Amino acid sequence: MQIYSFSPFGYEGALVTVEVDLRRGIPAVDLVGLADGAVKESRDRMHAAIRNSGFEFPSERVLISLSPADLKKEGAGFDLPIALGVLTAEFSEDDFIDESVLIMGELELSGKIRSVKGVHAAVATAVSCGIMKVIVPVQNVEEAKEIDGVKVYGADSLENAFRALKDASFFSSKQDAGKENILPPFCVNVNGVFFPEITSGFEYAEVKGQYELIRALQIAAAGGHNLMALGAPGCGKTMAIQKFPAINPVLTMEEAQSVTRIWSLAGLIKPNEPLVRIPPFRIPHQTASVEGMCGGGVSCRPGEISLAHNGVLFLDEAAEFRTSVLQMLRVPLENGSITLSRAGRSTNYPAQFQLLMAVNPCPCGNYGSKSKVCLCSSKAVEQYWKKFSAPLLDRIDLRIFVENTKDSEEMQMERPSLKTTEEIRQGIARAVLAQRKRQGIKNARLRPEDILVHCKLDKDAQKVLDLAVTRYGFSARGVSSCLKVSRTIADIAGEVLIKKPHMEEAVTYRKLCNTLVPEL
Repeated sequence: MQIYSFSPFGYEGALVTVEVDLRRGIPAVDLVGLADGAVKESRDRMHAAIRNSGFEFPSERVLISLSPADLKKEGAGFDLPIALGVLTAEFSEDDFIDESVLIMGELELSGKIRSVKGVHAAVATAVSCGIMKVIVPVQNVEEAKEIDGVKVYGADSLENAFRALKDASFFSSKQDAGKENILPPFCVNVNGVFFPEITSGFEYAEVKGQYELIRALQIAAAGGHNLMALGAPGCGKTMAIQKFPAINPVLTMEEAQSVTRIWSLAGLIKPNEPLVRIPPFRIPHQTASVEGMCGGGVSCRPGEISLAHNGVLFLDEAAEFRTSVLQMLRVPLENGSITLSRAGRSTNYPAQFQLLMAVNPCPCGNYGSKSKVCLCSSKAVEQYWKKFSAPLLDRIDLRIFVENTKDSEEMQMERPSLKTTEEIRQGIARAVLAQRKRQGIKNARLRPEDILVHCKLDKDAQKVLDLAVTRYGFSARGVSSCLKVSRTIADIAGEVLIKKPHMEEAVTYRKLCNTLVPEL
């Protein structure tokens, strides 16, 4: 039997072999293997835990080796594997199960076991290396069982964990793991697509007179498109966007695995949600640093853009964020991942997030309003918008100017509205099913070669696009954006071919903010 543990670093982490040797000499515990402070302190914790659990601590000199030797070991999760390694050192290997075991857990002095973070990531790494049995704290059992094929024992004390090492029958696996059609808790089925239940504060019927914004949010949710909402303070843009989780489809099992791994490493897994199925909706504060957004630190912890993977990153009052923070979003938006390098090591976090921004059109917030007067100079407005460089704005597919409630209600009389969250979901479900059947990914993630295959236009739609390119000077990325947005609009309508009305609406959302100062 070989005992393994897990050292978190970045997204990948590494398995650590725990070896114990008993030798003649003055009784003492030696720990080698580049351990940090928390791991070194485990010597004292496990010594007390062993004695308080009714076991006899070895009278010989104990050498504990954590390998690979050049990898820094961090965290309190090494307490339990080290203690079990010491206890098994005096016995024959035939007394224990004849398999490699991953063990994680923090020990109390009484011998009780506390939960640790990173269990999902550790178990996934162990399974990829052929280790199919794990011992984790009882609080982390459901999290560990979300990995297909693994056999788990949830230990609440050192004594029970030692018993499990001697009897393989204590390990069990989740019978329903990996089934796509299992309804996640607190979710409803809308025409074959899962959505979160509509709870208080997430009903779009509460948003009055904002048809254009609600329509843009529907398109964003259906195709995974980035969106910027501009409007005066108090017009309702933030309130409408904060209801977005209600219309964002639940993650598939494949999408949920990578999200759960990231959240596990960050210690954000909830006991009642061992597998993250609800898309993340992250709202960082305007004072967030570059490291807080992209990740970093000694062990390369995930940042906000990785915590929003397969979900939404919402920047409220986006112009108040630091310029460096806004500009660092450009590469992850394009690549869907971010590479961090610290202390001679590097890691690659997935960061396939959807960016939603709420922005005032100028410092006073009244620029472009039909009922209020803007007091800002043209230079002040231009300086305000310099935070949003052209390359960043070029990656925003949907740009919508939000009128104040009085103005928008007058415009509302001219067109039908999407009244309720349930009505909005119907079109989103239709579009999501079409995308899953056609290409397997959201329209916003289509590559250039995929656009040629899946975004077919009729003659009138092509004329609208050609005219828009000439009139507004769209870049190549802008043209691709119009094609992908129009594809989503056609999917919502249940159309196979992109037609003139679909392209006209896509161009309308694209032309705003085509320069650094919005053409309002």
